[in-house]
Amino acid sequence: MIPLVGLLAGIIVGVFVRPDVPLWMQPYLPIAVIAALDAVLGGIRAVLDGIFSDKVFVISFLSNVVVAAFIVFLGDKLGVGGQLSTGVVVVLGIRIFSNVASIRRHLFHA
Repeated sequence: MIPLVGLLAGIIVGVFVRPDVPLWMQPYLPIAVIAALDAVLGGIRAVLDGIFSDKVFVISFLSNVVVAAFIVFLGDKLGVGGQLSTGVVVVLGIRIFSNVASIRRHLFHA
């Protein structure tokens, strides 16, 4: 219940405060959000599977965001940022849909 309250509080604060994202961070933020969403959905799936570990979740969350941002950063430095960003989005998108399908099967038995 506490994580849900924290999520709702964060969304409400974000809507009313409307923080400005620095220009240097703008290419990395969407990828970081997708990586974080992948980790959160993986955590929900682990809870439903009965194998959730808070230590694994935190490490997964942080490493997903850092690695995804690093790949985009590396792509920018090599001049192929768009292609590597697309690759990251595709890989994380596949993982997100896989986790959502597993969550759906747990919740709806379908």
